[in-house]
Amino acid sequence: MYGDPGTIRKILTELGDTWAVVGLSNNQDRAAYRVAEVLQRYGKRVIPVHPKAETVHGEQGYASLEAIPFKVDVVDVFVNSALAGAVADEAVAKGAEAVWFQLNVVDEAAAARTRAAGLDMVMDRCPAIEIPAL
Repeated sequence: MYGDPGTIRKILTELGDTWAVVGLSNNQDRAAYRVAEVLQRYGKRVIPVHPKAETVHGEQGYASLEAIPFKVDVVDVFVNSALAGAVADEAVAKGAEAVWFQLNVVDEAAAARTRAAGLDMVMDRCPAIEIPAL
């Protein structure tokens, strides 16, 4: 249900191009760092969201979604499943259009809340795997 090909296509090709990547830091060994590079190659603006608020891939980082002073279209979540629900709720409050839970990030209740709030939702998928296939 949360890996629907139509929803994946919509998020990657029709929604706005500003992606907040929660969990993105300058740690090049982390998947978030590599996925952000792929998203940028495909024309997405990638905003790092991490407690360190580091600049990553040329974009200023923020300590939270709430701290970002402009609209974010998609919130890409690279935190463990126990924390993902709170991030999804913050994405709804921020006015995002979609939430994307990365591979192995699963929270059915958070996904249901996100969809009920009118946002598109993908769970347990990776945009860096999906976008080249489009």
